[in-house]
Parts: sequence; structure tokens; C-alpha cells
Amino acid sequence: MVRLLGRSGTRSTRRPGSRRTPHGHDGVPRTGGRRPRTVPVAAPPAARRRGPGRTRRAPAGLRATLGRRSLAGQVFFLNVVIVLLLVVAAVVALLLQVRNDTTSEARNRSLAVAETFANAPGTSAALRGPDPSAVLQPRAEAARKGANVDFIVVTNTDGIRYTHPKPDRIGKKFVGTIAPALAGGTVVEEINGTIGRLVQAVVPVRAPDGKVVGLVSAGITTAHVGGAADRQLPLVLAAAGTGLALATGGTALVSRRLLRQTHGLGPREMTRMYEHHDAVLHSVREGVLIVGDDGELLLANDEAHRLLGLPADAELHNVLDLGLEADTAELLASGRVATDEVHLVGDKLLAINQRPTDLEGGPSGSVATLRDSTELRALSGRAEAARERLDLLYAAGVGIGTSLDVTRTAKELAELAVPRFADFVTVDLFDAVLAGEEPDPGGALRRTAVSGVRGDAPLYPLGRQLRFVDSSPHGVSLRTGQAVSEPSLARAAGWQAQDQERSAQVVEFGIHSLITVPVRAGGRVLGVVSFWRSQRPEPFDADEVALAEELVTRAAVAIDNARRYTREHGLAVTLQRSLLPRSLPAQDALDIAYRYLPAQAGVGGDWFDVLPLSGARVALVVGDVVGHGLHAAATMGRLRTAVHNFSALDLAPDELLTLLDELVARIDQDEATDTTAAPVSGATCLYAVYDPVARRCTMARAGHPPPAVVRPDGTVEFAEVPAGPPLGLGGLPFEAVELDLAEGSRLVLYTDGLVEDRDRDIDSGLELLRGALAGSGSSPEETCRAVLDTLLPARPADDIALLVARTRALGPDQVVEREVPMEASAVKEVRAFVTRQLAEWGLEELEFTTELILSELVTNAIRYGSAPVRVRLLRDRSLICEVFDGSNTSPHLRYAALSDEGGRGLFLVAQMTERWGTRYTQQGKIIWAEQPLP
Repeated sequence: MVRLLGRSGTRSTRRPGSRRTPHGHDGVPRTGGRRPRTVPVAAPPAARRRGPGRTRRAPAGLRATLGRRSLAGQVFFLNVVIVLLLVVAAVVALLLQVRNDTTSEARNRSLAVAETFANAPGTSAALRGPDPSAVLQPRAEAARKGANVDFIVVTNTDGIRYTHPKPDRIGKKFVGTIAPALAGGTVVEEINGTIGRLVQAVVPVRAPDGKVVGLVSAGITTAHVGGAADRQLPLVLAAAGTGLALATGGTALVSRRLLRQTHGLGPREMTRMYEHHDAVLHSVREGVLIVGDDGELLLANDEAHRLLGLPADAELHNVLDLGLEADTAELLASGRVATDEVHLVGDKLLAINQRPTDLEGGPSGSVATLRDSTELRALSGRAEAARERLDLLYAAGVGIGTSLDVTRTAKELAELAVPRFADFVTVDLFDAVLAGEEPDPGGALRRTAVSGVRGDAPLYPLGRQLRFVDSSPHGVSLRTGQAVSEPSLARAAGWQAQDQERSAQVVEFGIHSLITVPVRAGGRVLGVVSFWRSQRPEPFDADEVALAEELVTRAAVAIDNARRYTREHGLAVTLQRSLLPRSLPAQDALDIAYRYLPAQAGVGGDWFDVLPLSGARVALVVGDVVGHGLHAAATMGRLRTAVHNFSALDLAPDELLTLLDELVARIDQDEATDTTAAPVSGATCLYAVYDPVARRCTMARAGHPPPAVVRPDGTVEFAEVPAGPPLGLGGLPFEAVELDLAEGSRLVLYTDGLVEDRDRDIDSGLELLRGALAGSGSSPEETCRAVLDTLLPARPADDIALLVARTRALGPDQVVEREVPMEASAVKEVRAFVTRQLAEWGLEELEFTTELILSELVTNAIRYGSAPVRVRLLRDRSLICEVFDGSNTSPHLRYAALSDEGGRGLFLVAQMTERWGTRYTQQGKIIWAEQPLP
């Protein structure tokens, strides 16, 4: 670039096609016999060329260079500053290190002297003598001088001095901290004493029995320690001086080099350099203008003349007088900074950059460059449109299909395209698709999503059921599976045939063009998407139709995935609800309320059950199969059926879980070879049995959260039931515990989905559950509502099963029990006892059958069992007869032949009762039978 030094020079006015003139004797080109006007490059004033390759230096050139704001001067100044900073840093670091070393040495020396004197032979004995000062003062002074410390002071346990370098201070109170030393420790501290800043150590003097009988303090002033700074400071200063000298010498060499490289140019070389710069200036494909601070055009190269249409004598005229466009002339005359400002000059779009020339001490003015960006602007416009479309497709890839919900996915598509692509978007899907089924080509569609720049467009509203005529663009897209573009809705007779009145309203509203794209997934058409335009006057073009197809194609995959998920989710919910209890069995031991909530992400394997048992007892079951979907629901059904079967055996909770664990292990082994079936490992279960007569609950759990117990007074506790391993792991036993529950207590069983999710750990969930139970009402229904109001997340990620049971008890008027002697005659007494009790209960109708049942059961217990034998009657929803004996042998039902004399007793019992069975206890067994009440 030609450097502008002033306006006294001129520049070449050669134009493209003109003939270059020969050089004069001075090497300067001639044009038409007239010397060209140039902007000269100033020769360095410090030197002139005297001959080829020789340079004459100005007097004191180096000093002058270093004195000005030159590179050499700046390097010299920075080096000096750096060296000085290094010197200061070294001195400061040295002083800090010396100070730290001085303090450390003073602490060590004072502590060593004090401990040595305190442990010296005779110190302890002197302190216990009649005159400690007479003995210790000479020793202390001798030790002080020998150890080169400032003082050694011996005191008693009250801090009264026995020794001191100044005898007049003996008998006075010691100044310092002595409490830690009296306790047997040592004290090292820094204080400001009468002799200056010092460090003193205080140590105890112990008697032979270990008792502290006195104290020894030694101290030294920090001024008497050290001296390293005086020895090291000259070395540091000498090194600093050497560095400063080297820096000065290096700077001088650099300055000499700079002078030699810039002061050796003569007129011939300068002329040749200028011609080269002038040729480059006029051959570049970018216009260059130099304008003075008063708006006068000083230089314009050939490209600038061509782009702006300047006259041949434009130089030295004001840019405002050259006939340029007003905004362009104003920019060039103002001299302000501009970066790629686009100005229309004729039929060309020029990108103008402008900078001032006096930023670094140069002459005042500005330089502007011009670049023809007409074609580039058109290309960049097309590139910007392509970029926006790619950005829209990218946004569709990440913003559509964020959930497995058909309606929400359709809404995401509609909202994404407005207003970036269309002014209004409607999505119409078949009703079967919304339900998760295969689309019905002849079925009705439903408006699933609507989005627009305004909310008052006269389009069909959201939720409207639609059937499109075959001639409409929607009907054509649904029938052919191809996109249809309608550039003018006002002249589209096929579209207007759908609804004449509404079509007129749409056109009057300003919607003028339409694209309909079918939602295709594989070979199925799920619906149709409509893109409407109103604000932009031009209709959709072919590129926009292709973009609409690509946009809908990406959304169709997400909609089809959501449809498939909806179908599978519905099947899983149906299966799971068919496997869960639809109603609770009738029983009087517990008041029960329950809640089951499937997960939003997919149906899981949570289940619960209430199972009536013999003796008016009730079993409560809550379980959870890890995972979601049909497999988890089916596995849950298998486990629930197994629990039903095992509970019929009247097993203890830990025994039932053991059998269930073995069943799950066998299921896993059977499915291990099937790659499509997942194992059941991870299933958990809690099994509890409540006895309303004993008011006792026996429970065991396999990896399940602990149950909560709410006492009648409102206190909440979590039962300490051993966790046990999850079902299917095997090898570890389960342990059952018994809880005594007062009547009116509430037993709360739940699955982990209630107390744990991705935003809350199980400990926090249990504390929230405790608070909800403490503040809930006393009824099970109120408890369920309070718990779900507190803990239910907005979108449950896992199934939630909640079972709340409030205990009841069978009163003394409902239960009678009698011991039976091991004699055959005792059967008669049992019949009499039964007759009296049934008469008291008003159940005379059951006397005959009850006497017959108990006679047979008692006779079998006396004949085949062992003592003790007891009979118990319970009046609940049925009349329950129980006979207990100490034997573990169980009777079996026989079908006696006509010639057999016996074997018909249990057959009669089975015929006359509603159900009967055997229940084993730790002491023996119970044969029970139930009869319905009249």
C-alpha cells in the first residue's frame, strides 16, 4: 500500500489500455511529457544514499533512535523494567526467606535450650530446695552465655521468677503463657518484649514422680539470629547489574541492526519500489480510494474508477462533487470506520471497508476499499436459504418425537414449522392411529394439532373429525401418498369442494397457498399434514415442497413409533389390569383401601393382593417385577398366581417366599435358552399375615421396601423386617418377624415407585411417606389420598401400588376355646359344649352339623394325634371349627368301600362344610372347617 505523507505529491494517472512511457534519466516514468502526480514514499531523514551498497550514518544515530518512540527504544525500556522487577522480586523473596528462617531458628534454639536446662541434673532438686535462686541463678547465666540466648528464666508453678539476666527482676511475675506447660506441655510463642521482638519457649520441670515442680523459659530476639540477608544481598545486586548490562548491550545491537536495514535506500531503489507498488495498486480486483481529512480525493486506482464510474480527473476533487450516490459519498467524506457496508451503486452492490490513516501517527485522512459483491450476494442469499432449511431439518430431528405420545408428537411438528416455514400448520391423523391401531384408509381423520401465527384463522378446529373429498389436495395426498401443492386457493375448485363456506372464509382471511403432505410410515398412510401461507405473497415453490416432504417424513417415523408404543402400552395395561384383583374379597379382619397407578413411560410389573386364610386370618401381598412392558406384566401374573396357590397351603411368610424364590429360579432356567425372553431376576415381594384373634401380624420380605405401621395414636414407624434377597437369586434364607398390632392400627404396603424416582432417593421418599402418614386421616381411604398427594410425581417413571389396611379384632364374644382330655369320653363333653355355645350365639340351626364335624375331628385327634388337644370356635362371616393337637401327621380324605367299617369321617366333614383343611404350627397342627352362617 502506498503510504500517504501529504497532499503535495501527485500520482500516476495511467488507465487500462494506456501505453507505459519510458523512464527518464532519473528513473521516473513520464506520461505525455508531464511528470506524473504521485504520492511519494518518504525517504528516511537520518540517512541518504551515497553510493551502491554504502550508507552514511547520522551523528549520534543510535542515541536518537533510542530517544524516540522506536522499536529499539521500547525493547530497551522493557528489558530494563523486567530486570528491575526481577531484582525487586529477588530482594523481597530473600528478605521473606531470611525472616522465616530467623523465626524458625529462634524457635528451635529457645526450645532446645529450655528443654536442656529443664532436664539438666539438679534443676528439679534445686526447685524443691530452700533457696532455688541461689542454686539456679549462676547456672542459668552460665547456660545463657554458653547457648547464646538472651535469657533463661526459671519460675515456680505460679510463674514467680527464680532466675533472670537482670537480678532485680527475680521474684517478679513471668510474662508469657504458662498454662500449657503446667499441664505438661510446651509453649513456643512470639512476643514484643522489652528487648525487642523475641521468641520464647516455656517447658515444665518434672520431679521424679512426674509432677510439674517448676517452669523453664528460654528466649532469643530475632535480631540476634540470621545474617543471611547481608551475605546474599550483594550477590543478588551484582547479578542484577550484570543482567542490566547484558540487556542494554542486546538492545544496542538490535537498534544498530534496525538502523542498518532502514537507512540504506537510494533514489533508484525507491523509484523501482514505487513502480512495483503502483503496478500492484492498479491491477488488483479491488477498488482503493484515499481521501483527505477535508473530503478531497487523493488517490483512486483503476478498479475504483470502474466500480464508481469516476471521471478521469477525479483526483483532487471533493468526493461530494463527483456525482456519487448520496449514501456512498457521505460515507467516503465522513472518514468513519466501516466494515463490509453494502451500498447500491448503479446496478452493482459494493461492499465498502474504510479505515483512518492516522491511527499510528500517519497523515490525516482515510483509505477505503471497494469490492463488487453483486454475484456473491445472490449466492449468499441462496446459501442462507439452504442453511435455514438445514437448520429447520436439524431442529425437526431433535425437537420432534421427544415423547412416545402421538398427539404431542403431532403438536411438536406443527409448532416447529410455524413461522419458520409456514404461517399455519394442521395435522390430521386417522382415529385408529390415535388409538395405537393400524390406520384405516377409509376411516375418519381427526384434527390432532393446529399451530399458526394467529389464533383466529377459519380452519377446522382442534379435535374435529374430518373426511376429505377425493378432489381436495388432502384427499389426493391420502389416496396417492404424494405431496400436493396448491399455489392459489382462490382458484382451486377441488379444494373448495370440501367446504364452500369455510373455503371462502379461508381465502378472505388471507391464506392463499397450501401444501399437503401425507404422513407415511413404510407402506401405511397415517394421516396428512397441511402447510398454509398467508403473510408472504408468493406461493410455495418446488424447493419448499421438497422441504415439506422431508420434514413430514422425519416426523412420520416419530408418530409411527408413538403409535406402536401406544398400542403396546394399551395391551400391557389391559393385561396387567386383568391380572390384578378387580375387587377385594369379603373379610372382617381388615379395612382395606388401595391404589394402583401405571407408569407414564410403560406398564411395569407391580402387583398387590388380599387373600383370606383359615381362622379368619388375612394375607396381604405386594410385589414388583423389575422392567416394563408385556413381559413384566405377564411375569407379574405368574407370580401372583403362584402366591395364590402357595397361600392355600397355609404356609408361614418365610416359607412361602422360599417356595416363590425357587419358582422364579426355575423360570429363569427355563428361559435362559430363549433369547427373546428376559429373566425374572429382580422381582421383589412382601408377604404379611394378620391374625385378628391374636392381633398379631407375621411378615417377611424379599428385597422389598419395609412396610409402614401407623399406631392408633398417630405415631409412624417402619417395621424392622429383614430385607432378604430379591426373588430368583437363591441360596439365602428369608426371615419372618411378628408385630403386635393394636386394633385400629394401619399397615401400609407399597412399591418402590412411590418413594423413589430419578429426582428423589429412597431415604428422602421414606421421610416424605412418614410425614404424609402422620398427617393423614384415620381411614384407609384418607390415608391413600394423603400419601399420593404428597409423593405422587407429575409423570411417574415406575408403577405405583399402595395398600393400606386398618386392623380389626375378634372380640371375646366371638371366640371360645376349650381343652380336651385324651379320652374317648371327652367327645360327649365337646358336643355338649358346642350345643351350649351355638345356642348362646343364636346358631341352633348349625348344632347337628357342628356336633358331627367336631366329633369326627376330636375323635381323630384323640385316636391318631398327641396331647394337648384343644377345640376353638370362631364366629366371623362363617362359623369356624378348629381342632388342635400336638402331632404333625395330617389326615387324608378317603373314599371308603361298602365293606369298610370306617374311613368316612373326613368325607362327611368335606360334604357338610364350605371348606376345610390343615394348618401346621410350631407345636403341631390345626384341622379346621368353615360353615356358612344361616
